[in-house]
Amino acid sequence: MKEPLLYRITRPIIKIFIKVSFRPKIIGIDNIPLDGACILAGNHTSILDPLLIMSCTKRTIHFLAKDELYKGFKGIIFKHMGIIPVNRRIHDKDALMKAKNGLNTGNLIGIFPEGTINKTDDTVMPFKIGAVKMSFDTKSKLVPFTIKGKYRIFGGKLRIQFLDGYTVIDDNLTKENEKLMKIISDNLEER
Repeated sequence: MKEPLLYRITRPIIKIFIKVSFRPKIIGIDNIPLDGACILAGNHTSILDPLLIMSCTKRTIHFLAKDELYKGFKGIIFKHMGIIPVNRRIHDKDALMKAKNGLNTGNLIGIFPEGTINKTDDTVMPFKIGAVKMSFDTKSKLVPFTIKGKYRIFGGKLRIQFLDGYTVIDDNLTKENEKLMKIISDNLEER
């Protein structure tokens, strides 16, 4: 997967927009490798989450996102941003294969294991297994992240933290998925 031109053009603009508008506190940025295959996986709080994550690293992130984003004019934009469309109505093996192919060539993949924005009162919603499966299948590093706070202009106390990365080596993916979910929910519940 190469860096899409639109991504390269818009990333600096997005970075300035996020930094000036929301003033996020970014913690643990050194946990994202400067190169090589890596999966960023964390909680999903807002449609702005991918932009926040994009603003944290110079690397191109290929996000897995619902295929509905590929419809109409916005579909042209998302296609040229390197998004990997996921059909959430089925177990989308094609999307998973595209993401794994990207990892096998040293790319950075972004995924929200909840599968949608969490609008519940729960800390996190149950995770889908894709993040840990990709790490296990490709031996790629998995870097959990948490997003806390609100996207309020000039002061929502927004914070993103990238936690210590690890590679999934246990083939009990259900257990590994629960481990990832616990890492993220425990961090979110910390004061």
